Amino acid sequence: MRPVVSLFTVLATLLCLPPLVTPVALAQKEHHDPLTEAQVEKIREAGIDPNERIKLYTEYLNDHVGAVKSLSNRGKSEARAIHLDRELQDVATLIDELGSNLDEYSDRHADIRIALKGLADASQRWLITLKALAGEEPFDLSRKEAIEAGEDLTDQAQRLLREQSDYFALHKDEKGQERAEPKPQ
Repeated sequence: MRPVVSLFTVLATLLCLPPLVTPVALAQKEHHDPLTEAQVEKIREAGIDPNERIKLYTEYLNDHVGAVKSLSNRGKSEARAIHLDRELQDVATLIDELGSNLDEYSDRHADIRIALKGLADASQRWLITLKALAGEEPFDLSRKEAIEAGEDLTDQAQRLLREQSDYFALHKDEKGQERAEPKPQ
């Protein structure tokens, strides 16, 4: 004879289990592109112009950090927390993509000083906004990752600006180039 399990026993058992999926966890598992198709297309078109590409990333990051700032002023709610978590993830993702672009342009000695000046200033403003946002459980990890990525990018932009200023002071003939060209022997 099999034991009979009452509906009450099943419900009591389920209520005692920790929640397996929270709305924030669901939001984090979805793949989300931080850029619209139009923004991606603009970046593709600017691919041959490093300064323009950096300016576009800077503009798009300004938009996302602006959204974070706007959301930080709203009353606490689950929807706000989910939206902040997504925006902070977008900020970290875009910062990482921009950092990779800077590495590539630096390796090929592209003259990106014009865009670096704007980026260095903007990245410091982003950090002020991100650090001013009080950490809350649903988005605290994303906030910390965005701050860490922002600090790395700020350091990278300032370092590259110094390196580029020194490099192009010695290599005046390469000023304004998009990539290092082999010198004739």
